[in-house]
Amino acid sequence: MSGACFVGMDVSQDTVDVAVQPGTAFQIANDDHGIAEAVARVQAIQPTLIVLEATGGLEVPLAGALAAVGLPVVVVNPRQVRDFARATGQLAKTDRLDAQVLAHFAEAIRPPIRPVPDEQTQTLAALVARRRQLIEMLTAEKNRLRLAARLIQERVHAHITWLETELERTNTDLTATMRESPVWREKEEVLRSVPGVGPVLTTTLFANLPELGTLTRKEVAALAGGAPFPRDSGTLKGRRTIWGGRAHVRAALYMAALVATRRNPVIRAFYQRLCQAGKAKKLALTACMRKLLTILNAMVKSRTLWRVAMTQPV
Repeated sequence: MSGACFVGMDVSQDTVDVAVQPGTAFQIANDDHGIAEAVARVQAIQPTLIVLEATGGLEVPLAGALAAVGLPVVVVNPRQVRDFARATGQLAKTDRLDAQVLAHFAEAIRPPIRPVPDEQTQTLAALVARRRQLIEMLTAEKNRLRLAARLIQERVHAHITWLETELERTNTDLTATMRESPVWREKEEVLRSVPGVGPVLTTTLFANLPELGTLTRKEVAALAGGAPFPRDSGTLKGRRTIWGGRAHVRAALYMAALVATRRNPVIRAFYQRLCQAGKAKKLALTACMRKLLTILNAMVKSRTLWRVAMTQPV
């Protein structure tokens, strides 16, 4: 096929709908045989860009297979695609239509290609997600225990004990997974040298922000959801707000920045200066999140420890 062409792939539990812009559409089974067929057929047309939606992990095997043969594939946020579909008047929703919308999105928007997480990063991301789920379940069960009738208190206690054991095992698996990679060990040493940065933020960044150290400070802030967006219209000057990005990274950064305002001399001084200038505490803390991420991004990029990094401009 000559000229530029764009491919959209809508992944579901059992099937993958593929649309080529311009061109045809076809459907394959979402299994090893089907993925191999899709890769071969897409490879033959030499696409300019392939776009898939993030679908809770269902897209990972296909995206990995496409990236493994050097095809330009990108996984995008489903909200971006739905907003794009509404903007173009496409309100109906079927798997085939979704694939066509993805192909149109690829052609019109041209989202930047970023590396697909490797198997080790996917494993780490799964462990980080599991740890988060266990903590949420533990919190819920402990809250229930206070109001539970005597008849079920013993059962809730037993479940809490099981969850705590599972959380301990998950933490052990996380540590072991981190130690398996020499690259991660080096990055962990760099990140953990920063006062206020602990294991939760470190594993979250590795699992959910693997681009850390490869982007500019504006790019990494936008990707993490820490960049402020203006809300101005005519003479109205709205408040700048942060939104979008990767919610789990933003949540971990928030807690790390909170600790850093007390334990990290650079972040603490920055926070106090903003507060003294009349900034609201929440706004000042958001700025500290962004500054902390900027520092971490620069340190990973230069492979520089904290004590050295603070003698150089960030």
